[in-house]
Amino acid sequence: MHLPTQLSALLLVALPSVVRAVFQDEVGHIDYHYELLGLPQRETTFFHKPRRDDKASLLYTLSDVGVLGAVNPSSGAILWRQLLNGTITDGGGFLRAGEGQNWLASAYGQSVHAWDAVNGRNKFWMDFAGEVKDLEIMEMTENNRKDILALFDENESTVLRRLSGNDGRVVWEFKETSGDVPLQVSTNVEKVFVISLRGSAGAYNIKVTVLDALSGKREDELVIGTKADVHDKDDVILVGANSAAPIIAWTDDVRQKLRVSVLGQKTRQEFPLPADTVSVEIHAPHLVQPQPHFLVHSKTSTGHTAEVYHVDLRTNVITKAYQLPFTSGPGAFSTSSNGANVYFTRITDKELVIFSSASDTVLGRWPLKTSETRLVAIHGVSEVVKKAGTDSYAVRSAAVTDTDEWILIRNGDVAWSRPEGLTGAVAATFVEIPESENLAKTLEQEAHSNPLEAYIHRVKRHLEDLQYLPAYLNNIPARLMSSVLGTEVSTHDGKLARDSFGFNKLVVLATRRGMIYVLDAGNHGKILASKRVFDLPKGQKWAAAGIKADDSTGIVTILGTNNDETIVKILPGTSFNMEVFSKGPEGSPATQSAALLNTVSGPRLFPVGLDGELQGLTSDVLPNQVAVVRGSDRELKGIAIADGKQTVSWTFLLPKSQRIVDVATRPSHDAVASIGRVLGDRTVKYKYLNPNTLVVAAVDESTKVPSLVIYLLDTVSGQILASSKYEGVDPKKHIECAMAENWFTCTYFGQYRLRDGAQSLKGYQIVVSDLYETDKPNDRGVLGDAENFSSLGPIDAPGDVPLPSVVSQTFILSAPISALEVTQTRQGITSRQVLAYLPETHGIAGIPRMVLEPRRPVGRDPTAAEAEEGLIKYHPAIEIDPKSVHTHQRDVIGVQKIIAAPAVVESTSLVFAYGIDVFGSRVAPSFLFDILGKGFNKVTLIGTVLAITAGVMVLSPMVRKKQINALWGAPM
Repeated sequence: MHLPTQLSALLLVALPSVVRAVFQDEVGHIDYHYELLGLPQRETTFFHKPRRDDKASLLYTLSDVGVLGAVNPSSGAILWRQLLNGTITDGGGFLRAGEGQNWLASAYGQSVHAWDAVNGRNKFWMDFAGEVKDLEIMEMTENNRKDILALFDENESTVLRRLSGNDGRVVWEFKETSGDVPLQVSTNVEKVFVISLRGSAGAYNIKVTVLDALSGKREDELVIGTKADVHDKDDVILVGANSAAPIIAWTDDVRQKLRVSVLGQKTRQEFPLPADTVSVEIHAPHLVQPQPHFLVHSKTSTGHTAEVYHVDLRTNVITKAYQLPFTSGPGAFSTSSNGANVYFTRITDKELVIFSSASDTVLGRWPLKTSETRLVAIHGVSEVVKKAGTDSYAVRSAAVTDTDEWILIRNGDVAWSRPEGLTGAVAATFVEIPESENLAKTLEQEAHSNPLEAYIHRVKRHLEDLQYLPAYLNNIPARLMSSVLGTEVSTHDGKLARDSFGFNKLVVLATRRGMIYVLDAGNHGKILASKRVFDLPKGQKWAAAGIKADDSTGIVTILGTNNDETIVKILPGTSFNMEVFSKGPEGSPATQSAALLNTVSGPRLFPVGLDGELQGLTSDVLPNQVAVVRGSDRELKGIAIADGKQTVSWTFLLPKSQRIVDVATRPSHDAVASIGRVLGDRTVKYKYLNPNTLVVAAVDESTKVPSLVIYLLDTVSGQILASSKYEGVDPKKHIECAMAENWFTCTYFGQYRLRDGAQSLKGYQIVVSDLYETDKPNDRGVLGDAENFSSLGPIDAPGDVPLPSVVSQTFILSAPISALEVTQTRQGITSRQVLAYLPETHGIAGIPRMVLEPRRPVGRDPTAAEAEEGLIKYHPAIEIDPKSVHTHQRDVIGVQKIIAAPAVVESTSLVFAYGIDVFGSRVAPSFLFDILGKGFNKVTLIGTVLAITAGVMVLSPMVRKKQINALWGAPM
């Protein structure tokens, strides 16, 4: 009799473990993260030993998106990184390291900084008035301390500052107001050289100012070359530094001659370049100990070659030592040194070769072993080591490829590869995995035939599908074990296919460098394919005006701001495949944005010119549409389309003192589960669900205290439905809005006084506004139960205007947020979350809509009815709960945009964030109410059921015997 009681007690003990298993941490299972640096720049990437006594070097870089970081050369893992400018940059910046020092010096904009080379901690950060033009390390100083030389351009004045390497204080300063263009700074053992361009654009000559390294006083001034020797600052291809004989080299405008001069000398030497030279690079060591040798890398349209030159320290004469053979195709060179020895490493698409600077003898040669069909290195850095006791060498080279990857080649083998091209993303969208075209055509044929023919056709199709039955049956054990053990077993044999939950989606991402990437969101963001769409010249970048995905066909359309169009077509099949079609500019005006219009074949993107006029309208565009376009910083226009023609139906013009900072609209998929809000007393407040609305945020800086004005517009009539004003806003800080269902939200930094006038609130704020048809429950307002409504229809009386009832509330945030987005689910039943990026803590948080409820009671506790509705007492401050941060402890930097898409299951919304890092995850704002989590312990559940079954089988004969004995009156 005690056995059932003991069994129940055991079950009660086991229950808590089952409950905990449901809430196990799923980091790395439902989310994925690409921790990136950006493409390394040639002059700011190098190997460096972080400590004087270390034998191993680390790989340091300052990338083209402004990220400074250290990488482990053995694995490619990031050890530390810093975002210098706080946001994505367009290249530039400087990074230097002193020989034997445990710190790095960097500069960007007006700032000079120093960092610990081991852990990346900041040693000092100094801000100045001018813009940094160059940065160098003084290797030789009077006190055996390595200092920093920073060259500035301050209001057309050249300023050179020597900063202490310990704390960044200014040791001395040299200033010159000659109006010359500061270019670079260089040093040797004794002197400091300031190189600048004298003259005007297209007609420069080079001026070298010689300074005393101890005091910074001018000692000499040299003018090298003649007038118009240099046409542009890009003609100067090298200013060597920290060398026993630093040089300056430049070319003529037709790339026929190379001119080289040793700094401190008035003379120059000229060397002929190969015919048809397109570009020239010079590679030289940046240390005092190596021999003064340098390599000239000349690129032509068909291949490349290189020449090695030596500088005589006694006579300062430059002589050609040897020339490497011409090689067809692309190639890259890099320099490394060990003591006085200088090595040059050559990377071609076939091999890796090491040369000594003393002779053209090949010290090492390795064929490239890579899975890629062809590896093209754009530039790289190398580290050459001579093996002890032998004449053999080892080399590792970190190179940037033409596919925007950063790879490390160790003796010909690719040790690792980093997809740094994912940084600088400008547009992204989710797209469904397309189904087979044959199946789609078959279903379409059945839909358009009579019922009998459709039935016969379907039976035949199902009979043909029986050929897949053996494979399906063979896969049942694996699927069963996967379900029980919670492991992932593919049921598609590597085929890219949709799943029943809707998690297997693709993400198409476009970057500013002209690359397209396709990621598998259902497989930890695996990169399925990448392709370069445009070969952009230096200084140009690709910007997207609009992006749209067609889930039925798997076609993604991207419109660029240069009137270009790119079509990415995902092809169904047994393996992933895609086609990319691109159309470049054809002389049409540039594009400012894109408008999504309905056509006969479905929604389609159309470019909008800088003048606000729709371009490329076709006859299949459906009439009676209104597109909203930007005219200027103060203007929005409604473009009405009818009979293939466009006319301006309304214009929204802000006052002269205001300018638009952000515009928000409802998402394309914005399902609404209920048209009303049920209150605690069972009455209903009906939501204002006008799909033709948008939010405009404008800043007014005409007064001493700037303000933010938020407008709610009707996009059909251009009428202002609601407006609000918030004073004390900082227009220099981020302002952004988001909109969904019947509410919108905006975030900004503001300061305003409270009603008592004695206190003020200052900080990052978020304002939320709900829209209802009226402010009275169970009332539909002037529309009543009308089935139709037109924004352009006549109004019988002034009070009949169907304006929404607005309920607003403002909250103070504990941290700044940006990149606002609202979660999306299939039916809109799940509660919403406002997704936001935390730029200071590098995370993505989800703020529950319940917290941002503007109807929360102020100054009192909620009534019983309000509590039943879920309202809580209003508190002005919102703390970002660490449990609501979807990135957990991941360091996600530089997020510019967050997108969301619904899954098949109602509880889940797919999230994807991009900018510098790439992050993706699944979010369940109302928890997983329709799917079991990964932590659900099915083994324990099955074991419990089996244990209960065994217990019943054991107890059943005993109970039956007792019952029989009781009937016969027999004793137990």
